Amino acid sequence: MSTPEQRAKLLELLDEAVAAGARLVRACQVLGLTARTVQRWRRGGLEDGRPRAQRPSPANALSPEERERALALLCSPEWCDLSPKQVVPRLADEGLYIASESTLYRLLRKAKLLRHRAASRPAKRREPHRHEADAPNQVWTWDISYLASTVRGQFYYLYLVVDLYSRKVVGWQVHESEDTELAAALITEACYQEGVSRQQLILHSDNGSPMTGATLLATLQALGVTPSFSRPRVSNDNPYSESLFRTAKYRPWYPERPFASLAEARAWVERFVAWYNHEHRHSAIRFVTPHQRHAAEDHGLLAQREVVYRAARARRPERWSGHTRNWTPIGSVWLNPPNAKRRSFTASTLNDVNT
Repeated sequence: MSTPEQRAKLLELLDEAVAAGARLVRACQVLGLTARTVQRWRRGGLEDGRPRAQRPSPANALSPEERERALALLCSPEWCDLSPKQVVPRLADEGLYIASESTLYRLLRKAKLLRHRAASRPAKRREPHRHEADAPNQVWTWDISYLASTVRGQFYYLYLVVDLYSRKVVGWQVHESEDTELAAALITEACYQEGVSRQQLILHSDNGSPMTGATLLATLQALGVTPSFSRPRVSNDNPYSESLFRTAKYRPWYPERPFASLAEARAWVERFVAWYNHEHRHSAIRFVTPHQRHAAEDHGLLAQREVVYRAARARRPERWSGHTRNWTPIGSVWLNPPNAKRRSFTASTLNDVNT
């Protein structure tokens, strides 16, 4: 919004331009104005009268009496438990029309009567635990999945622990039952093998009984590991473990028939973990293996790929319409990122695909 002095200066510039032979409409466009704005300034003065303007009520607006009648009807015992979208057709069945559905909603909102009643109020869910890892062995997630056996109704249980930053499987076991003591032994062994020190690691899981059992919690306390849990009945809070199980069970060499024995199940999982950690190029970490990222070998490998692509573009530049593929190392990784981080991650992923 300009001041009267600025408007007076603009009018002077317009007068000079018109006196020099310019068309008024064209001169106004150059200054970002319209001819009607200039006419209003010349006719009504340079003061802006819009803040003090008395705007007439629309011709189709409800009168005060009609508004009171509509609110009284909506608040009456017969209609107070119904929303306007229910009230309007019921009134029509009775041969009545008071106002449109949107108008009734607007009246209720203005009167601060548009509120959820206790029985229909949406449940408030607490925010999930959010963790960020910028190096290996800072955040692990783990879960248990079923492996079918040849006995109907009986399963083997696959325990898998994955590092959030590198996606490496840092611990696994297959047992005949879900048990918090077996879980405690697995986490202890994984921490020993990875050289995890006290207060270094956060261990995230869902709320199953093996995860929340007293034996495992006591073991975590003794190891100096901080437990973290998903919200009840929200599997999306532990997506990395869920995704890892899907990767395992969708391998082409996953057996079509149930496992005949515990030893057979363990042999298959051992083969899968070796492939996943040392051969699988993971799409979320720029197609390096989890072991390479866990061992900090990904930066050198990705830099080498960048050199290869730049050399290829230099040899045949006509084949490249834009930038070369993004081989920049992935930075920190979030578990349940905030909305801004999630949007940033989605945008960067789309950029990677486009390049």
